[in-house]
Amino acid sequence: MSPAITPSIDVAQLVLYGFWIFFFGLIYWLRKEDRREGYPLESDNPRRIGPNNQILIPTPKTFKLPEGGTYSAPDFKRDTREFPIERTAAAGGAPLEPTGDPMLSGVGPAAYAKRHDAPELTRDGRDQVIPMRTDPAVTVLAGPDPRGWDVVGGDGKVAGTVKDIWIDRADVMVRYLEVELAAGAGATGTRLIPMPLLQLRRDSKRVEVSAILSKHFAQVPVLKNPDRVTVMEEELVSAFYAGGKLYAEPRRLGPLL
Repeated sequence: MSPAITPSIDVAQLVLYGFWIFFFGLIYWLRKEDRREGYPLESDNPRRIGPNNQILIPTPKTFKLPEGGTYSAPDFKRDTREFPIERTAAAGGAPLEPTGDPMLSGVGPAAYAKRHDAPELTRDGRDQVIPMRTDPAVTVLAGPDPRGWDVVGGDGKVAGTVKDIWIDRADVMVRYLEVELAAGAGATGTRLIPMPLLQLRRDSKRVEVSAILSKHFAQVPVLKNPDRVTVMEEELVSAFYAGGKLYAEPRRLGPLL
């Protein structure tokens, strides 16, 4: 049987044309889906919204959230937060400099996303990130147990002692250490320290945090619930320490050489 349908069209050509049509449709669908959030684009100087291209903007889709409720996207809501910042030049895209406390400014390394103010949940509906004191079944089996160790800032001064360890149930790893602030720290209570931004010193039984100084621990964002951390609170805590990498000391802003 001949594969030719007509003298100029055969099955192979139809398959090729079908693939082209499918591939074009796939690219079109992907380009619409990647505009589900963040579009239409917004310029920073002057601050205005670009044209709303309805051809490439997808129709709203509703997502069910694990903690309850729904979220629809796109929703075309602008980020109207006010930050203590000023532009360094009139040109669009010019750097922004913080005018208040840079570590709480939400600028540069201290920037954070406005996420939902609820804890991350496991598939069975439990809090994903928890302190070990809330689950007696969790123990330290590998590595040192830093509870009771001194916490030292980038200036070498003691800011407090490790009170507890916060673990991630889903990834089975330590996410944070909880530090009880020392007397004279400028505040009371506990604060969280992200594990990637600290070093454990077994020989001296100390936890070193070079990102911030000892006086800054009092400014670390406080949890609303001492035994739960929301996704938004995780953003704020991480942003504070990341901001300290650049803003904790004036000399960190200058060139290395």
